[in-house]
Amino acid sequence: MTGYVAKLGAAVARNSSLLCVGLDGEHSRLPDHLRDLPPAEALVAFNRALIDATFDVVAAYKPNLAFYEALGPAGMEAFRQTVAHVPAGIPVIADAKRGDIDHTTRAYATALFDVYGCDAVTASPYLGRDALAPFLDRADRGTYILCRTSNPGAADIAELDVAGEPLYVRVAERAPKWTTHGNIGLVVGATAPAQLARVRAVAPGVPILLPGVGAQGGDLEASLAAGLDQAGAGLLVVAARQVMYASSGRQFAEAARTAALELRERIESARATVVAAR
Repeated sequence: MTGYVAKLGAAVARNSSLLCVGLDGEHSRLPDHLRDLPPAEALVAFNRALIDATFDVVAAYKPNLAFYEALGPAGMEAFRQTVAHVPAGIPVIADAKRGDIDHTTRAYATALFDVYGCDAVTASPYLGRDALAPFLDRADRGTYILCRTSNPGAADIAELDVAGEPLYVRVAERAPKWTTHGNIGLVVGATAPAQLARVRAVAPGVPILLPGVGAQGGDLEASLAAGLDQAGAGLLVVAARQVMYASSGRQFAEAARTAALELRERIESARATVVAAR
């Protein structure tokens, strides 16, 4: 294994963690003393403190580009500085949900991988393999393909019948075959553990990015039971707001560390239970 897959595996082992912390700060929700700064500057200060407090607890970070793009050019510079601040051994997943024709995706790949230095990206499967080839052909980087997401309306499209199976199952069956590099994962929400179990059944060895724990009300323990692979891994649990906003005071970073440690312990406990029951 090389590139993203190896980097993620090393971080999981080193930090005994399947936790991926989102870096999706909103200026209006930052601690009071940071809101006195310009929004982009405040976001960088907030992210740096969170990273410094949690880098030995997490397996990855996942900044969502929307929160940086909303701040204009200064926001994208904040994104660059945030990614650059992450220690070299911790992968960064750009939550960008990209998906376009191939020459456009080449530009996305150049921007996210080469300009900003991200290790992986989230992407939509709905334009097909050729549209994602510029991501997938980068053997040193990862691509998490949207499969069955965590939002309330996910079923509107993902559960449409396609020859007797819901669309998300067809995505889980087909998308991992789009590369021989082993660098494809799937995005499946913790708000749908039954659907997650179906995805794991048809894609037993494929890494899964699991949003929806915490503010969205996903069932962590049920999701781990449904989504862990046979080795008791293959799953990244995303937590954003419950870690980022653990405190609104000056000690926000310490509170974020405590929240991340508690969540890692909960994940590891549930993981051990699942493995022992197999």
